[in-house]
Amino acid sequence: MKSVLLWLIVASIVMVGLVLGQQTPRERALALVAQMSTAEKLALVHGYDTHYAGSVNANTRLRIPQLNLEDGPQGVGDGAGLVTCWPSSLAVAATWDERLMYDWAAAMGKEQLIKGTNIMLGPDINIARVPLGGRIFEMFGEDPYLTSRLVVPSVMGIQSQKVIATAKHYINNDEEVNRFTISVEVDERSNWEIYYRPFLAASKAGVGAVMCSYNKINGTYACENHQTLSDLKDVIGFQGFVMSDWGATHSTVPAANNGLDQQMPDASLFGSPLAQAVNNGQVSIARVNDMATRILTAMYAVGIMDYTGRPGDLSANATSGEHNELARTLAATSHVVLKNSLNILPLPTTGKSFAVIGDDAGSATVIAGGGSGFVRTVYTVNPLQGIQKRVGPSVKVAFAPTNPVNNAASAAAAADYAIVCVSFESSEGGDRANLALPGNQNALIAAVAAAQRRTIVVLHGPGPVLMPWADSVAAIVFAWFPGQESGNALASVLFGDVNPSARLPVTFPVNENDWFSGQASQYPGVNLNINYSEKLLVGYRWYDARKIKPLFPFGHGLSYTTFSYTDLKISATGADVMVSLSLANTGKLDGDEIVQLYLGFPASAQEPPQVLRGFQKVHVPAGTQQQVVLGLTADDLSIWDTTRRGFVVPSGTFTVYVGASSRDIQLTGTFTI
Repeated sequence: MKSVLLWLIVASIVMVGLVLGQQTPRERALALVAQMSTAEKLALVHGYDTHYAGSVNANTRLRIPQLNLEDGPQGVGDGAGLVTCWPSSLAVAATWDERLMYDWAAAMGKEQLIKGTNIMLGPDINIARVPLGGRIFEMFGEDPYLTSRLVVPSVMGIQSQKVIATAKHYINNDEEVNRFTISVEVDERSNWEIYYRPFLAASKAGVGAVMCSYNKINGTYACENHQTLSDLKDVIGFQGFVMSDWGATHSTVPAANNGLDQQMPDASLFGSPLAQAVNNGQVSIARVNDMATRILTAMYAVGIMDYTGRPGDLSANATSGEHNELARTLAATSHVVLKNSLNILPLPTTGKSFAVIGDDAGSATVIAGGGSGFVRTVYTVNPLQGIQKRVGPSVKVAFAPTNPVNNAASAAAAADYAIVCVSFESSEGGDRANLALPGNQNALIAAVAAAQRRTIVVLHGPGPVLMPWADSVAAIVFAWFPGQESGNALASVLFGDVNPSARLPVTFPVNENDWFSGQASQYPGVNLNINYSEKLLVGYRWYDARKIKPLFPFGHGLSYTTFSYTDLKISATGADVMVSLSLANTGKLDGDEIVQLYLGFPASAQEPPQVLRGFQKVHVPAGTQQQVVLGLTADDLSIWDTTRRGFVVPSGTFTVYVGASSRDIQLTGTFTI
């Protein structure tokens, strides 16, 4: 909690500009807007043709630089070359590591700056409500608390490079099916407790821009939705500007008057039509002033208006050895060991032979998602290359493609260990049809496992997948979309150079429909309406409330060492609660543990059985123990009151659950308010 508080303090200083003797960014923006003509103000509120994803022309008279917008959930997008292909957002989220999140975001922001970008279209902080979601790899997971914690260093890292971060997609853009026209039917409390929370955290962190989504919310398009946009600006207190997703603006007067500040990527509705609406009084000049002020406030806050460095260029080389190394560290740290029977991992590096199996292990390996999140990589280290490099030429490493399966099984039988690499893909624009591995990859794994009891399965993909063979293999490693350093990162985990510590930010189900009720109205929708009828029961909350056993629960992940939790103590003073425990490393290797705190609310609050309200990554050397302290505040204890239209702390007895995952609770205790 202390680290989060520090981030927020730094964020507030940056955004508000509380430097003695200086104007705040908003004060500077207001002063500049006072010097602008109406035409100059209106020139800021829409896009122009450009080589970037979007641009806003410069104002040379007032020294307002050109704004260049670029995609970036996994690195500089839109086909830009000479950039780093990082692990996906969901992969980095699996580290549960705020410092790594900052380093990743700052590195991405730096590459955007080198490429001439000053507005990065990310992070994507929608909730991974739908495991099939085509853009789930861009998100930070299914839990609003985890996403809220991770978005703070993400925003701070990007904006440390004088690049505006854009929190997207506001709001309820949690699937790709009919995303341009579907209406999400969602209740107020669910929006505030689940879907708004990450945007609230991003606003507190000083995010400069928010992108409104394509879909409708309760019948009205997001980019002209008075309720949701006024919640963002008037209740949450967001001080930056709201831009539309590309083509998500559907009107001029309603969109402008209800809170949209900038149309992207063109001027079809906020160009001459908006100028005409201002002239005839349909949109007030006060509203235009607010739009321009918000945009300039964000530019001042991150340093764009004061930047004197040489402008970047799309043709520039943004890569570096330092970034390659960081990409490798991030990928390795994000690998989740889901199963490790008989401690088969880490693997020996001498005296044994290996069969590396599957098309995904070679040149067809999958390292990134599609759509605006796709990054054109300079190089890719595939799993076969990474393993061969790690063990050296003296160790036999055979390769067998996916087909024919019987050849792969024979190669596995002839080796001491079989490493099977399989993959599945996803992209913006469409959801996955189901949660199964495509093609004959399940048959491949089954055949190899039958021939070789020491079979390790490595999966590359966006998120949850079914594993009908899980009981028959020795180990399972989930590698997400790991980016360009995929093979090197994997080898470092398999052979123990990295002691894994990553945890699942999403739940993996046993069966296809375990994650929701099976009603089409809940997903994918009926007659262009989708009903969030599960309300607060998103992700692991659904499994807990319905008593459904997941294949691998939210928060799960294994280490090569073991930990013991003891001595839970809870001290409550009003809504300030301190939870402490002793964490001992009882194994033989130094390791990191993600200590997780889940909170059970009083029955009167009508909350899910337990919700994540704290976590801490703790490094514990072998044979030692650490004291872990987790704090809870009024924000953590609050629920949304629809009558008061605010967060309130319910009275009664709360239960604290501390453990290694949502289903691996080691310690419990209570406190009463």
